[in-house]
Amino acid sequence: MFRYRSLLAGALMVGALTFVAGAVAHGQVGKGLLDANLVPEAELAALPGMTPAIARAAVALRPFASIVDFNNFLVDQKVPKEQVDALYKKAFVHVNLNTGTREEILLIPGAGNRMAREFAEYRPWKTWVQFDKEISKYVGQPETDRLKQYVFIPVNLNTATDDDIISIPGAGARMVREFKEYRPWKTKEQFDKEIGKYVGAKETARLWRFVVIQ
Repeated sequence: MFRYRSLLAGALMVGALTFVAGAVAHGQVGKGLLDANLVPEAELAALPGMTPAIARAAVALRPFASIVDFNNFLVDQKVPKEQVDALYKKAFVHVNLNTGTREEILLIPGAGNRMAREFAEYRPWKTWVQFDKEISKYVGQPETDRLKQYVFIPVNLNTATDDDIISIPGAGARMVREFKEYRPWKTKEQFDKEIGKYVGAKETARLWRFVVIQ
C-alpha cells in the first residue's frame, strides 16, 4: 500500500510538472507604454518633445523597425535629449528580449550597461516568470516591472494563446482569428501575404516585429 501511494504521488508530481511546462506562455508584450508605431498622430503630437510637424513626419515614416531607428529620427528632428527621455516614459518601440541589440537596450530609460548584459545573458527568454526571477535578483521586483514595459517575448504564431496574441499592441480580436486561421505558419512571406490582405504592408510589418515562427 505504501509503495502504491509512493508511485501514485510520483505520477502526480510528473503530471503536475508536465502541466506547468505545457502552460508556459508562448510570448507576451510588456504593458504600460504606448507603442510609438501605433499612437494616433494627434496624440503623438501632444507627447513630450513632439510637435504637430514632428508627429506628422513620424507617422509618415512608421513603422520604425526598432527604437534605434525612432531615436535617430528624433535626433534628426533636433528633439532635446531631456525631452526624448521624457517621451520614452510615455511611448517606445518595444525591444525584443531575444534579439534586441545592446544599442536598443541602452535606450530603455534606466537600463544601462548592467541590463544590456543581463538581458543578453539569459536568452532565450520564454516567459515573464523567467524574466521576473532573473532580473529581480539584481534590481528588485518594482524595477523589474518597470523594465518589463519596454520589452517583449516574441509570440509563437503556431502555438500562441488568445491572450498571447491580444498582448501585441493593436492586434485585437481580428488578429487572434487570423493568426490562428492560417496555422501552420511556415514563412515570413506567408505572413506578409495572408495578414497583408487585411491590414496592409505597413501594419503587417509592425505586427511581424512581435512574432516568431517555431
